[in-house]
Amino acid sequence: MSTLIVDDARASTPIHALSASDWPSLLQRLAPSARRFAESVQFEPKPGRHLLLPGETGALECVVFVEDSGKSAPERAFARGALASLLPPGDYRFERAEDDLALTAFAWLTDAYRFEPYRAKENKPAAVLVLPEGVDAGRAERLARAIAFGRDLINTPANDLSPDGLETAARELASDFDASFATTVGDALLAANLPMIHAVGRASATAPRLIDFSWGDRAAPKVTLVGKGVTFDTGGLNIKPDAAMLLMKKDMGGAATALAAARMVMSENLPVRLRVLVPAVENAISGCAFRPGDVLRSRKGLSVEIGNTDAEGRLILADALALADEDAPELMVDFATLTGAARVALGPDLPAFYATDDAFAAEVMELGVRINDPVWRLPFWAPYEEMLASRVADVSHISNTPFAGSVTAALFLKRFVEKARIYAHFDLFAWTPSARPGRPQGGEAQVARLIFETIERRFREAG
Repeated sequence: MSTLIVDDARASTPIHALSASDWPSLLQRLAPSARRFAESVQFEPKPGRHLLLPGETGALECVVFVEDSGKSAPERAFARGALASLLPPGDYRFERAEDDLALTAFAWLTDAYRFEPYRAKENKPAAVLVLPEGVDAGRAERLARAIAFGRDLINTPANDLSPDGLETAARELASDFDASFATTVGDALLAANLPMIHAVGRASATAPRLIDFSWGDRAAPKVTLVGKGVTFDTGGLNIKPDAAMLLMKKDMGGAATALAAARMVMSENLPVRLRVLVPAVENAISGCAFRPGDVLRSRKGLSVEIGNTDAEGRLILADALALADEDAPELMVDFATLTGAARVALGPDLPAFYATDDAFAAEVMELGVRINDPVWRLPFWAPYEEMLASRVADVSHISNTPFAGSVTAALFLKRFVEKARIYAHFDLFAWTPSARPGRPQGGEAQVARLIFETIERRFREAG
Protein backbone atom coordinates (compact mmCIF):
# COMPACT_ATOMS: atom_id res chain seq x y z
CA MET A 1 0.00 0.00 0.00
CA SER A 2 1.44 3.35 -0.99
CA THR A 3 2.08 5.96 1.68
CA LEU A 4 0.38 9.22 2.49
CA ILE A 5 2.50 12.02 3.88
CA VAL A 6 1.18 15.15 5.55
CA ASP A 7 3.78 17.85 4.92
CA ASP A 8 3.03 21.25 3.39
CA ALA A 9 6.71 21.96 2.77
CA ARG A 10 7.78 18.66 1.21
CA ALA A 11 8.98 18.94 -2.38
CA SER A 12 6.55 17.14 -4.68
CA THR A 13 5.29 17.11 -8.25
CA PRO A 14 2.03 19.05 -8.72
CA ILE A 15 -1.03 17.35 -10.16
CA HIS A 16 -3.48 19.56 -12.01
CA ALA A 17 -6.91 17.89 -11.82
CA LEU A 18 -9.20 19.74 -14.20
CA SER A 19 -12.11 19.44 -16.58
CA ALA A 20 -11.62 19.33 -20.34
CA SER A 21 -12.86 22.91 -20.62
CA ASP A 22 -10.09 24.12 -18.28
CA TRP A 23 -7.30 22.56 -20.33
CA PRO A 24 -6.72 25.45 -22.79
CA SER A 25 -6.28 27.89 -19.90
CA LEU A 26 -3.79 25.62 -18.11
CA LEU A 27 -1.92 24.99 -21.34
CA GLN A 28 -1.22 28.70 -21.70
CA ARG A 29 0.10 28.92 -18.13
CA LEU A 30 2.53 26.02 -18.48
CA ALA A 31 6.26 26.53 -18.89
CA PRO A 32 7.25 26.68 -22.56
CA SER A 33 8.91 23.25 -22.53
CA ALA A 34 5.85 21.59 -20.99
CA ARG A 35 3.52 23.41 -23.38
CA ARG A 36 5.58 22.34 -26.39
CA PHE A 37 5.53 18.73 -25.19
CA ALA A 38 1.76 18.69 -24.71
CA GLU A 39 1.27 20.16 -28.17
CA SER A 40 3.73 17.74 -29.78
CA VAL A 41 1.94 14.67 -28.40
CA GLN A 42 -1.43 16.18 -29.38
CA PHE A 43 -2.88 15.51 -25.95
CA GLU A 44 -6.66 15.26 -25.99
CA PRO A 45 -8.25 16.18 -22.64
CA LYS A 46 -10.75 13.35 -22.29
CA PRO A 47 -12.05 12.26 -18.86
CA GLY A 48 -9.75 9.80 -17.12
CA ARG A 49 -6.69 10.64 -19.17
CA HIS A 50 -3.48 11.90 -17.64
CA LEU A 51 -0.32 13.46 -19.04
CA LEU A 52 3.20 13.62 -17.61
CA LEU A 53 4.81 16.92 -18.56
CA PRO A 54 8.60 17.41 -18.50
CA GLY A 55 10.45 20.59 -17.62
CA GLU A 56 13.43 22.18 -19.35
CA THR A 57 15.83 19.52 -18.00
CA GLY A 58 13.58 16.64 -18.99
CA ALA A 59 12.61 15.91 -15.38
CA LEU A 60 8.93 15.55 -14.55
CA GLU A 61 7.50 19.01 -13.92
CA CYS A 62 3.79 18.33 -13.42
CA VAL A 63 0.92 15.96 -14.09
CA VAL A 64 -2.38 16.75 -15.78
CA PHE A 65 -5.42 14.64 -14.91
CA VAL A 66 -8.69 15.20 -16.73
CA GLU A 67 -11.85 14.81 -14.66
CA ASP A 68 -15.36 14.05 -15.81
CA SER A 69 -17.36 17.20 -15.11
CA GLY A 70 -20.56 15.16 -15.42
CA LYS A 71 -19.68 13.13 -12.34
CA SER A 72 -20.50 14.10 -8.76
CA ALA A 73 -17.86 15.67 -6.51
CA PRO A 74 -17.35 12.41 -4.54
CA GLU A 75 -16.96 10.45 -7.78
CA ARG A 76 -14.38 12.93 -9.04
CA ALA A 77 -12.51 12.78 -5.75
CA PHE A 78 -12.44 9.00 -5.97
CA ALA A 79 -11.36 9.05 -9.63
CA ARG A 80 -8.25 11.02 -8.72
CA GLY A 81 -7.16 8.06 -6.60
CA ALA A 82 -6.59 6.05 -9.79
CA LEU A 83 -3.35 7.98 -10.26
CA ALA A 84 -1.78 5.85 -7.52
CA SER A 85 -1.57 3.03 -10.06
CA LEU A 86 -0.82 5.21 -13.09
CA LEU A 87 2.03 7.45 -11.96
CA PRO A 88 5.73 6.55 -11.72
CA PRO A 89 7.36 6.42 -8.28
CA GLY A 90 7.73 9.80 -6.65
CA ASP A 91 6.01 12.34 -4.43
CA TYR A 92 2.91 14.12 -5.72
CA ARG A 93 0.43 16.72 -4.52
CA PHE A 94 -2.88 18.02 -5.84
CA GLU A 95 -2.88 21.70 -6.62
CA ARG A 96 -6.47 22.57 -5.68
CA ALA A 97 -6.83 22.89 -1.92
CA GLU A 98 -10.63 22.87 -2.18
CA ASP A 99 -10.69 19.28 -3.45
CA ASP A 100 -11.98 16.55 -1.11
CA LEU A 101 -8.48 15.33 -0.33
CA ALA A 102 -9.58 12.98 2.47
CA LEU A 103 -11.69 10.96 0.05
CA THR A 104 -8.99 11.15 -2.62
CA ALA A 105 -6.40 9.94 -0.10
CA PHE A 106 -8.56 6.93 0.74
CA ALA A 107 -9.09 6.16 -2.96
CA TRP A 108 -5.35 6.59 -3.61
CA LEU A 109 -4.58 3.88 -1.07
CA THR A 110 -7.32 1.50 -2.12
CA ASP A 111 -6.41 1.86 -5.78
CA ALA A 112 -2.80 0.93 -5.02
CA TYR A 113 -3.91 -2.36 -3.39
CA ARG A 114 -2.53 -5.53 -4.95
CA PHE A 115 -3.07 -9.15 -3.91
CA GLU A 116 0.35 -10.74 -4.34
CA PRO A 117 1.02 -13.40 -1.67
CA TYR A 118 1.27 -16.08 -4.37
CA ARG A 119 3.74 -14.13 -6.52
CA ALA A 120 7.35 -13.13 -6.05
CA LYS A 121 7.36 -9.76 -4.34
CA GLU A 122 8.94 -7.00 -6.42
CA ASN A 123 8.92 -4.28 -3.71
CA LYS A 124 8.67 -1.57 -6.35
CA PRO A 125 8.72 2.07 -5.18
CA ALA A 126 5.29 3.63 -5.05
CA ALA A 127 3.68 6.87 -5.98
CA VAL A 128 3.32 8.82 -2.72
CA LEU A 129 0.60 11.38 -2.11
CA VAL A 130 1.71 14.43 -0.12
CA LEU A 131 -1.17 16.06 1.74
CA PRO A 132 -1.45 19.48 3.35
CA GLU A 133 -1.90 19.97 7.07
CA GLY A 134 -5.46 19.43 8.20
CA VAL A 135 -6.14 16.28 6.18
CA ASP A 136 -6.53 13.23 8.43
CA ALA A 137 -4.16 10.89 6.61
CA GLY A 138 -4.09 8.50 9.57
CA ARG A 139 -7.81 7.86 9.31
CA ALA A 140 -7.59 7.33 5.55
CA GLU A 141 -4.83 4.79 6.08
CA ARG A 142 -6.71 2.93 8.81
CA LEU A 143 -9.86 2.66 6.71
CA ALA A 144 -7.89 1.61 3.64
CA ARG A 145 -6.07 -1.07 5.64
CA ALA A 146 -9.42 -2.44 6.76
CA ILE A 147 -10.57 -2.63 3.15
CA ALA A 148 -7.30 -4.35 2.21
CA PHE A 149 -7.86 -6.83 5.04
CA GLY A 150 -11.31 -7.67 3.71
CA ARG A 151 -10.07 -7.91 0.13
CA ASP A 152 -7.25 -10.23 1.17
CA LEU A 153 -9.73 -12.60 2.79
CA ILE A 154 -11.96 -12.68 -0.30
CA ASN A 155 -9.05 -13.10 -2.70
CA THR A 156 -7.43 -15.95 -0.76
CA PRO A 157 -8.22 -19.31 -2.38
CA ALA A 158 -10.28 -21.81 -0.42
CA ASN A 159 -7.38 -24.23 0.01
CA ASP A 160 -5.77 -21.58 2.22
CA LEU A 161 -8.94 -20.12 3.74
CA SER A 162 -11.28 -22.82 4.99
CA PRO A 163 -13.62 -22.24 7.96
CA ASP A 164 -10.75 -22.68 10.41
CA GLY A 165 -8.67 -20.16 8.44
CA LEU A 166 -11.49 -17.66 8.60
CA GLU A 167 -11.64 -18.28 12.33
CA THR A 168 -7.90 -17.58 12.63
CA ALA A 169 -8.25 -14.27 10.79
CA ALA A 170 -11.16 -13.22 12.99
CA ARG A 171 -9.35 -14.33 16.15
CA GLU A 172 -6.27 -12.28 15.24
CA LEU A 173 -8.43 -9.25 14.52
CA ALA A 174 -10.21 -9.60 17.86
CA SER A 175 -6.87 -10.01 19.65
CA ASP A 176 -5.48 -6.83 18.06
CA PHE A 177 -8.28 -4.84 19.72
CA ASP A 178 -8.61 -6.81 22.97
CA ALA A 179 -12.05 -8.11 22.03
CA SER A 180 -13.51 -11.19 23.70
CA PHE A 181 -13.60 -14.16 21.32
CA ALA A 182 -15.37 -17.51 21.20
CA THR A 183 -16.13 -20.20 18.64
CA THR A 184 -18.60 -23.07 18.57
CA VAL A 185 -17.27 -25.88 16.38
CA GLY A 186 -18.61 -29.09 14.88
CA ASP A 187 -21.12 -31.09 16.89
CA ALA A 188 -21.00 -28.43 19.61
CA LEU A 189 -23.21 -26.42 17.25
CA LEU A 190 -26.00 -28.92 17.88
CA ALA A 191 -25.57 -28.64 21.65
CA ALA A 192 -25.66 -24.84 21.29
CA ASN A 193 -28.90 -25.00 19.27
CA LEU A 194 -27.37 -23.86 15.98
CA PRO A 195 -28.57 -26.79 13.87
CA MET A 196 -28.72 -25.17 10.43
CA ILE A 197 -25.10 -24.00 10.58
CA HIS A 198 -24.17 -27.58 11.44
CA ALA A 199 -26.31 -29.09 8.67
CA VAL A 200 -24.85 -26.90 5.93
CA GLY A 201 -21.23 -27.43 6.95
CA ARG A 202 -21.15 -31.03 8.15
CA ALA A 203 -20.19 -32.52 4.75
CA SER A 204 -16.85 -30.72 4.71
CA ALA A 205 -13.58 -32.15 6.00
CA THR A 206 -13.26 -28.91 8.00
CA ALA A 207 -15.88 -28.63 10.72
CA PRO A 208 -18.44 -25.82 10.55
CA ARG A 209 -18.32 -23.19 13.26
CA LEU A 210 -19.81 -19.99 14.59
CA ILE A 211 -17.31 -17.20 15.22
CA ASP A 212 -18.45 -14.74 17.88
CA PHE A 213 -16.53 -11.77 19.27
CA SER A 214 -17.48 -8.63 21.20
CA TRP A 215 -15.74 -5.32 21.82
CA GLY A 216 -16.43 -2.03 23.55
CA ASP A 217 -18.19 -0.68 26.61
CA ARG A 218 -20.93 -3.06 27.74
CA ALA A 219 -23.12 -0.06 28.57
CA ALA A 220 -22.84 1.43 25.08
CA PRO A 221 -25.50 0.95 22.38
CA LYS A 222 -25.41 -2.55 20.93
CA VAL A 223 -24.41 -2.89 17.28
CA THR A 224 -24.22 -6.36 15.78
CA LEU A 225 -22.66 -7.32 12.43
CA VAL A 226 -23.33 -10.74 10.91
CA GLY A 227 -21.43 -12.02 7.87
CA LYS A 228 -22.03 -15.05 5.69
CA GLY A 229 -18.87 -17.14 5.84
CA VAL A 230 -19.18 -19.83 3.17
CA THR A 231 -15.49 -20.30 2.37
CA PHE A 232 -16.35 -22.33 -0.73
CA ASP A 233 -19.68 -23.20 -2.27
CA THR A 234 -19.94 -26.24 -4.51
CA GLY A 235 -23.71 -25.88 -4.43
CA GLY A 236 -23.91 -29.03 -2.33
CA LEU A 237 -25.90 -31.87 -3.84
CA ASN A 238 -27.49 -29.31 -6.17
CA ILE A 239 -23.99 -28.93 -7.56
CA LYS A 240 -23.10 -25.79 -9.48
CA PRO A 241 -21.89 -25.94 -13.08
CA ASP A 242 -18.13 -25.47 -13.42
CA ALA A 243 -18.32 -21.85 -14.62
CA ALA A 244 -20.49 -20.86 -11.67
CA MET A 245 -18.02 -22.43 -9.24
CA LEU A 246 -14.94 -20.51 -10.38
CA LEU A 247 -15.49 -17.51 -8.07
CA MET A 248 -16.96 -19.38 -5.14
CA LYS A 249 -13.97 -18.63 -2.94
CA LYS A 250 -15.68 -15.22 -2.61
CA ASP A 251 -18.81 -16.69 -1.03
CA MET A 252 -17.43 -15.59 2.33
CA GLY A 253 -17.46 -11.98 1.10
CA GLY A 254 -20.15 -11.12 3.62
CA ALA A 255 -17.92 -12.31 6.45
CA ALA A 256 -14.99 -10.33 5.04
CA THR A 257 -17.18 -7.23 4.89
CA ALA A 258 -18.36 -7.67 8.48
CA LEU A 259 -14.76 -8.13 9.67
CA ALA A 260 -13.52 -5.13 7.67
CA ALA A 261 -16.29 -2.94 9.05
CA ALA A 262 -15.57 -4.21 12.55
CA ARG A 263 -11.91 -3.32 12.14
CA MET A 264 -12.92 0.24 11.20
CA VAL A 265 -15.27 0.55 14.18
CA MET A 266 -12.61 -0.67 16.60
CA SER A 267 -9.71 1.29 15.08
CA GLU A 268 -11.74 4.51 15.30
CA ASN A 269 -12.92 3.62 18.81
CA LEU A 270 -16.59 4.26 18.18
CA PRO A 271 -18.79 4.42 21.30
CA VAL A 272 -20.71 1.18 20.71
CA ARG A 273 -20.88 -2.32 22.09
CA LEU A 274 -19.89 -4.22 18.96
CA ARG A 275 -20.68 -7.87 18.39
CA VAL A 276 -19.59 -9.77 15.28
CA LEU A 277 -21.02 -13.16 14.31
CA VAL A 278 -19.68 -15.20 11.40
CA PRO A 279 -21.16 -18.63 10.64
CA ALA A 280 -18.23 -20.23 8.80
CA VAL A 281 -18.80 -23.33 6.69
CA GLU A 282 -17.81 -25.02 3.46
CA ASN A 283 -20.80 -26.18 1.41
CA ALA A 284 -19.26 -29.47 0.31
CA ILE A 285 -20.50 -32.82 -1.00
CA SER A 286 -20.19 -36.09 0.87
CA GLY A 287 -22.36 -38.89 2.22
CA CYS A 288 -23.53 -36.72 5.11
CA ALA A 289 -24.43 -33.64 3.03
CA PHE A 290 -27.86 -32.15 3.62
CA ARG A 291 -30.33 -32.85 0.82
CA PRO A 292 -33.12 -31.22 -1.20
CA GLY A 293 -36.35 -32.08 0.58
CA ASP A 294 -34.79 -32.27 4.02
CA VAL A 295 -36.55 -30.42 6.82
CA LEU A 296 -34.18 -28.68 9.22
CA ARG A 297 -34.86 -27.30 12.64
CA SER A 298 -33.60 -23.79 13.27
CA ARG A 299 -32.47 -21.99 16.41
CA LYS A 300 -35.67 -19.95 16.36
CA GLY A 301 -37.75 -23.14 16.38
CA LEU A 302 -39.09 -22.79 12.85
CA SER A 303 -38.88 -25.87 10.67
CA VAL A 304 -37.31 -25.14 7.26
CA GLU A 305 -37.86 -27.19 4.11
CA ILE A 306 -34.83 -27.36 1.82
CA GLY A 307 -35.67 -26.64 -1.78
CA ASN A 308 -32.12 -26.34 -3.11
CA THR A 309 -28.81 -26.96 -1.32
CA ASP A 310 -27.21 -24.15 -3.33
CA ALA A 311 -29.21 -21.63 -1.27
CA GLU A 312 -27.22 -22.45 1.85
CA GLY A 313 -26.16 -18.95 2.89
CA ARG A 314 -29.55 -17.92 4.21
CA LEU A 315 -29.68 -21.05 6.37
CA ILE A 316 -26.49 -20.33 8.27
CA LEU A 317 -27.38 -16.65 8.52
CA ALA A 318 -30.79 -17.49 9.94
CA ASP A 319 -29.31 -19.29 12.95
CA ALA A 320 -26.74 -16.54 13.50
CA LEU A 321 -29.39 -13.81 13.22
CA ALA A 322 -31.69 -15.59 15.66
CA LEU A 323 -28.84 -15.78 18.17
CA ALA A 324 -27.87 -12.14 17.66
CA ASP A 325 -31.48 -11.01 17.92
CA GLU A 326 -31.74 -12.43 21.45
CA ASP A 327 -29.57 -9.50 22.61
CA ALA A 328 -32.09 -6.98 21.17
CA PRO A 329 -29.37 -4.82 19.58
CA GLU A 330 -30.00 -1.22 18.64
CA LEU A 331 -28.73 -1.98 15.13
CA MET A 332 -28.20 -5.36 13.48
CA VAL A 333 -26.78 -5.66 9.98
CA ASP A 334 -26.00 -8.74 7.95
CA PHE A 335 -23.85 -8.98 4.84
CA ALA A 336 -24.03 -11.83 2.33
CA THR A 337 -23.22 -12.82 -1.21
CA LEU A 338 -26.72 -14.19 -1.26
CA THR A 339 -28.51 -14.08 -4.61
CA GLY A 340 -27.84 -13.85 -8.31
CA ALA A 341 -31.18 -12.08 -8.54
CA ALA A 342 -29.71 -8.96 -6.92
CA ARG A 343 -26.91 -8.93 -9.48
CA VAL A 344 -29.37 -9.31 -12.35
CA ALA A 345 -31.36 -6.37 -10.99
CA LEU A 346 -28.54 -4.02 -10.02
CA GLY A 347 -25.30 -5.38 -11.49
CA PRO A 348 -22.05 -6.11 -9.63
CA ASP A 349 -21.24 -2.58 -8.48
CA LEU A 350 -24.47 -1.59 -6.72
CA PRO A 351 -25.36 -3.76 -3.70
CA ALA A 352 -29.00 -4.23 -2.78
CA PHE A 353 -30.09 -3.59 0.78
CA TYR A 354 -33.20 -3.97 2.87
CA ALA A 355 -34.07 -2.19 6.10
CA THR A 356 -36.86 -2.24 8.65
CA ASP A 357 -36.47 1.49 9.38
CA ASP A 358 -37.15 4.12 6.70
CA ALA A 359 -35.07 6.85 8.32
CA PHE A 360 -32.09 4.51 8.60
CA ALA A 361 -32.50 3.45 4.97
CA ALA A 362 -32.64 7.05 3.77
CA GLU A 363 -29.52 7.86 5.77
CA VAL A 364 -27.65 4.92 4.25
CA MET A 365 -28.67 5.87 0.72
CA GLU A 366 -27.63 9.51 1.17
CA LEU A 367 -24.35 8.66 2.85
CA GLY A 368 -23.50 6.07 0.19
CA VAL A 369 -23.68 8.76 -2.49
CA ARG A 370 -21.68 11.23 -0.41
CA ILE A 371 -18.75 8.86 0.19
CA ASN A 372 -18.97 7.08 -3.18
CA ASP A 373 -19.99 3.73 -1.68
CA PRO A 374 -23.47 3.55 -3.21
CA VAL A 375 -26.26 1.05 -2.52
CA TRP A 376 -29.89 0.70 -3.58
CA ARG A 377 -32.81 -0.12 -1.33
CA LEU A 378 -35.19 -2.96 -2.20
CA PRO A 379 -38.34 -3.69 -0.20
CA PHE A 380 -39.26 -6.31 2.37
CA TRP A 381 -42.36 -6.83 0.24
CA ALA A 382 -44.74 -8.67 2.56
CA PRO A 383 -47.11 -10.01 -0.15
CA TYR A 384 -44.24 -12.19 -1.42
CA GLU A 385 -44.16 -14.10 1.89
CA GLU A 386 -46.53 -16.60 0.31
CA MET A 387 -43.78 -17.58 -2.13
CA LEU A 388 -41.99 -19.22 0.82
CA ALA A 389 -44.92 -21.44 1.75
CA SER A 390 -44.17 -25.11 2.46
CA ARG A 391 -46.56 -28.03 2.64
CA VAL A 392 -44.43 -29.95 5.12
CA ALA A 393 -42.65 -27.31 7.23
CA ASP A 394 -43.17 -23.86 8.71
CA VAL A 395 -41.34 -22.26 5.80
CA SER A 396 -39.44 -23.12 2.65
CA HIS A 397 -36.04 -21.48 2.38
CA ILE A 398 -36.44 -20.65 -1.32
CA SER A 399 -39.26 -19.25 -3.41
CA ASN A 400 -41.65 -21.55 -5.25
CA THR A 401 -41.46 -19.19 -8.28
CA PRO A 402 -38.57 -17.81 -10.37
CA PHE A 403 -39.45 -14.24 -9.39
CA ALA A 404 -38.08 -11.78 -6.80
CA GLY A 405 -35.24 -14.01 -5.65
CA SER A 406 -33.43 -11.35 -3.65
CA VAL A 407 -36.64 -10.12 -2.01
CA THR A 408 -37.79 -13.58 -0.94
CA ALA A 409 -34.31 -14.36 0.46
CA ALA A 410 -34.49 -11.14 2.50
CA LEU A 411 -38.00 -12.02 3.70
CA PHE A 412 -36.75 -15.44 4.80
CA LEU A 413 -33.99 -13.84 6.89
CA LYS A 414 -36.35 -11.27 8.37
CA ARG A 415 -38.40 -14.09 9.92
CA PHE A 416 -35.51 -14.72 12.30
CA VAL A 417 -35.34 -11.14 13.59
CA GLU A 418 -37.84 -9.77 16.13
CA LYS A 419 -36.10 -7.82 18.88
CA ALA A 420 -33.47 -5.74 17.03
CA ARG A 421 -34.64 -2.13 16.89
CA ILE A 422 -33.26 -1.69 13.35
CA TYR A 423 -32.38 -4.57 11.06
CA ALA A 424 -30.70 -4.27 7.65
CA HIS A 425 -29.66 -6.91 5.14
CA PHE A 426 -27.10 -6.32 2.37
CA ASP A 427 -27.05 -8.59 -0.68
CA LEU A 428 -23.52 -8.18 -2.11
CA PHE A 429 -21.42 -9.36 -5.01
CA ALA A 430 -18.12 -8.78 -3.10
CA TRP A 431 -16.12 -8.69 -6.33
CA THR A 432 -15.01 -6.07 -8.83
CA PRO A 433 -15.12 -7.68 -12.30
CA SER A 434 -13.38 -4.75 -14.05
CA ALA A 435 -11.04 -2.33 -12.30
CA ARG A 436 -12.38 1.13 -11.48
CA PRO A 437 -10.76 4.03 -9.59
CA GLY A 438 -10.08 2.92 -6.04
CA ARG A 439 -11.37 -0.56 -6.78
CA PRO A 440 -8.90 -2.96 -8.43
CA GLN A 441 -10.22 -6.11 -10.07
CA GLY A 442 -10.87 -8.85 -7.53
CA GLY A 443 -12.34 -9.18 -4.08
CA GLU A 444 -14.12 -6.15 -2.63
CA ALA A 445 -15.42 -5.52 0.88
CA GLN A 446 -18.45 -3.69 -0.47
CA VAL A 447 -20.31 -1.40 1.96
CA ALA A 448 -17.87 -1.94 4.84
CA ARG A 449 -16.95 1.76 4.81
CA LEU A 450 -20.58 2.77 4.35
CA ILE A 451 -21.72 0.84 7.40
CA PHE A 452 -18.80 2.10 9.47
CA GLU A 453 -19.60 5.72 8.59
CA THR A 454 -23.30 5.12 9.25
CA ILE A 455 -22.49 3.74 12.70
CA GLU A 456 -20.12 6.64 13.35
CA ARG A 457 -22.72 9.21 12.37
CA ARG A 458 -25.45 7.60 14.48
CA PHE A 459 -23.52 6.86 17.64
CA ARG A 460 -20.61 9.32 17.76
CA GLU A 461 -21.83 12.42 15.98
CA ALA A 462 -25.41 12.13 17.24
CA GLY A 463 -24.22 11.34 20.73
